[in-house]
Order: sequence, then structure tokens, then C-alpha cells
Amino acid sequence: MTEGLGNIFRVPELKKRIIFTALALIAYRLGSHIPTPGIDAHALSSFFQQAGGTLLGFFDLFSGGALRRLSILALGIMPYISASIILQLLAVVLPPLEKLSKEGEAGRKKIAQYTRYSTVLLAAIQAMGIAIGLENMQSPSGEQIVVNPGIGFRLMTTMTLTTGAIFLMWVGEQITERGIGNGISLLIFAGIIVRMPEAIVNTWRLLSTGELSPLALLVVLVLMVLVVAGVIIMTLGQRPIVVQYAKRIVGRRIYGGQSTHIPLRINTAGVIPVIFAASIIVFPATIAQFFNHPWMQGLAQALSPGTVIYTVLYAGAIIFFTYFYTAIVFNPTDVADNMRKYGGFIPGIRPGARTAEFIEKVLDRITLVGAIYLTLISILPELLITTMNVPFFFGGTSLLIVVGVALDTVQQVESHLLMRHYEGFLKKSRVKGRMG
Repeated sequence: MTEGLGNIFRVPELKKRIIFTALALIAYRLGSHIPTPGIDAHALSSFFQQAGGTLLGFFDLFSGGALRRLSILALGIMPYISASIILQLLAVVLPPLEKLSKEGEAGRKKIAQYTRYSTVLLAAIQAMGIAIGLENMQSPSGEQIVVNPGIGFRLMTTMTLTTGAIFLMWVGEQITERGIGNGISLLIFAGIIVRMPEAIVNTWRLLSTGELSPLALLVVLVLMVLVVAGVIIMTLGQRPIVVQYAKRIVGRRIYGGQSTHIPLRINTAGVIPVIFAASIIVFPATIAQFFNHPWMQGLAQALSPGTVIYTVLYAGAIIFFTYFYTAIVFNPTDVADNMRKYGGFIPGIRPGARTAEFIEKVLDRITLVGAIYLTLISILPELLITTMNVPFFFGGTSLLIVVGVALDTVQQVESHLLMRHYEGFLKKSRVKGRMG
């Protein structure tokens, strides 16, 4: 492990990527502490202390505490994620977008441009909703959160928060392109992990005052270990499909005749379904939270974490997005066509349509296992922890995102090292097996 860490700084390109990623995350955290003008910080802090563990507390978790302070980055990266979901859903039902998605790099750039425009629109809508809602909110002691409410405050807050969301979208894309790992996932990872010291202090306080029993804390720690192990198993678990290539004679050379395999991952979608599911449920409930209408307040309460409706919708959304995202990133028909083009076939399966059907059948089965496992890890620990009065940071969703993103980033770092014949983080025997 020590040697692997030392090798990182021996690769100039990898060193630059890691430094750029670190600087971008530092800029993100600094921006999370710049407050939006016109807000009484003390009154807002008192309000969020009362709202801890509710929908606002859940949304604040993904913004890295920026919503609690109503900083210029209070919207976080959720508008971009919501826009991505909407565009991906529309690409399935709208022929023009579907055609764009199949046009290679040019089509992807066009869809990315549409996603940016949609992000600005969603961010503006959310920002205006937050501004209007804040004008009607008070701290537990009766203090107004907004110092000078009115059209001026609404416009200024909308422009500030929308600009912050655009900045985060740009930072995330820059990390993906010039840094290491997935930029959007890393921003969420940084927002969650920065809460760890506070969660540890709160847990110790609850333990000291007797509000949390040592047995309950032990159960939570065991759950954390199981979630970490489950995430690693799902991320690394594969179902290999053997592929045989027929011999071809080109001139005086013989090609093919080798046996390989297609590694179908149990959880091809990774941590993306959890992020998608959380954002798609939080979006309407967050908007409803800022209106005093009884029906809107009822909707916000119904979709708050811990309720039956929220749990059912959250579980269904995770399963749906697991299948949906897997279908986007892995196309059995394309794999089967490429295999037939190069003379490959699955023993006992006819090339072409039958091969695609076989791969899709296997993929559906293992994706179901991955989706159920992903749902259990995301929901069950949080249901148990809610009854034990433990800080929300230790929920299954948080650990799932943190471990999944960290593992994916470490794997990308190791890939850079192995490409340049450096020792990675894994054992020598496994590294040699991958390179061999």
C-alpha cells in the first residue's frame, strides 16, 4: 500500500490529475462557506437545528452543509443530476434525442449541452422557490430569517444560487475531464465526508449523556462494516460469460482461436441509482417544503425520510434506476454484433440475436440481485438507525455513496499506475494476473 501511494507521484500526468482534483474540491468547500446576502445566519442556523433529520436535513447532507448556511452553493449538484435524469429519460421516449445518443461523440456533446441548459432552468426554479420559502420562515425564537424580504431579495437570491449551481456543474465536468474519478460523484462524496467529524462528535455526546446506549452504537458500527463489505462485493462482483473466437487465416497468419470472457458486473450502475433516486424524490418534496399551503405541506411530510411512502418510492426508484442506467451503459445487441464481426461466439449459443438474448437474460438476473442488494443497503440501516437516534450521517445511503465513490476513484488511480507498469494498491499476484 505504501509503495503504491509513493508511485502516484512518480507519474507526472496522474500527479497533475490528483492535484487538480484536490484543488477543485477545496474550491468547492470554500464556496460552501460564502453566505448568500440578506440572510440572518443565526436565525437560519436555529431553524436547521430544529429541522435536523427531516427532509431539509437530508438535502443539507448532499449539499455538504451549504444549505444549512445558505451559501452561494446551497443548491449543490442536485439540479445537474435532476437534469441528467430528465434528459436520459427523454432519450428513451423521444426519437430525436434517441438518435442523438447514438451519434457517437458529437451526439453526446449535444446532449451534454441540453443538460447544461436544463440545469440552469431547474436551478433557477429551485432558487426562486427557496427565496420565497425563506421569506415565510422563522427561527424557533420567532426571528425572521430574511432581513429585508421583497422582490429584490428574491431576484438576488435566485441569481446567486443559480450561479452557484452552474459553477458546481462546471467544476464537476472539469474534474471528470482533467482530474481523477467522476466529478459529480466526488462533489457529493466531499459534501458527505466533510460531515464526519461533526457526526462523530454528536455520537460521542449522545453516548456521554446516555441518549445512545453502547449496545446501539455497537450495532451501528457492525452495520457500517456490513455496508462497506456489501458495497465492495457488489462493485467487484462479476458474472463472466465465456467467449470463443474462431481461427481465421489472413495471408500467412492465423488469428483467433482464443478463449476469453465478458465480465458482467453484478452492479453495473454503481452508486448512480442511489443518487438518482434520492434526487428525484427530494426535488418535488423540497419545493413543497417552502409553501404554506396545507396540501403542499402534506406532500412534503409524506415524502420525508422515514415515512412509508418515502421508503417505498425510494426502494422502487433505486431498482428502476439500476435497470435503467444499466441499459444505458451496456447494450447486449452491440456486444453480440461486435462478437460476430470478429468471429466470436458463446459456446452453445448461436451468434447474432440469440447471443444478444442470452447476454440480456443473464444481465437481467444479476442486475436484479444487485438492485435488491443496493436497496437493502440503502434503506434497512437507515430504518434501524432512525429508531436508535443516531446522527443521519451513518445512514446506509451515505456509506454507500462514500465507499462506492472512493472505491471507483482508487480503481481509476490504480489503472493509471498499471498502464505505466507501476505497482498498484492490490496484491502483486492480482496485479500480475490483470496485466498478464
